[in-house]
Amino acid sequence: MESVEEFLAYAINLELEAANRYALLADAMEAGGNHEVCALFRRLAEYSRLHLAEARARGGFRDIPKMKPDDFVWPGLESPETAAIWAADPFMGREQALEIALDAETAGLDYYQRVLDTTSDPEIKTLAKEFVAEERSHVAELNKWIAANKAGKTLTVDP
Repeated sequence: MESVEEFLAYAINLELEAANRYALLADAMEAGGNHEVCALFRRLAEYSRLHLAEARARGGFRDIPKMKPDDFVWPGLESPETAAIWAADPFMGREQALEIALDAETAGLDYYQRVLDTTSDPEIKTLAKEFVAEERSHVAELNKWIAANKAGKTLTVDP
């Protein structure tokens, strides 16, 4: 990362793509009648929208670079927190959905952690640390849901 503005451009894109993918997956689950997994994906889309709003607010007075999709350099083919598109299968069970969500949130956490570990810019470090903490809380919540699911408890996700 060369600047705080670049970090925020990446964070905005990452969270926007995550929110859009989770919303798409929720719509697929709803169309297939899989309301339990739909609620999970809607909750995760909301988390991403909240994180997106935070990133945009941080960039409020800054000149955030306008980047095209091909301008972003991600560790994989898509931004790290974008959930697997094959999760749009409406017959997917909650265990699979939780694992897909955990993979996406863990990838987002790893991305922000990598930025935190590699930047020498104190302002980027401060922002990355906050984003790491937020993503870590999402991973922890998903791990709680996975443990509850394995214990045979009903997955409850507030809308």
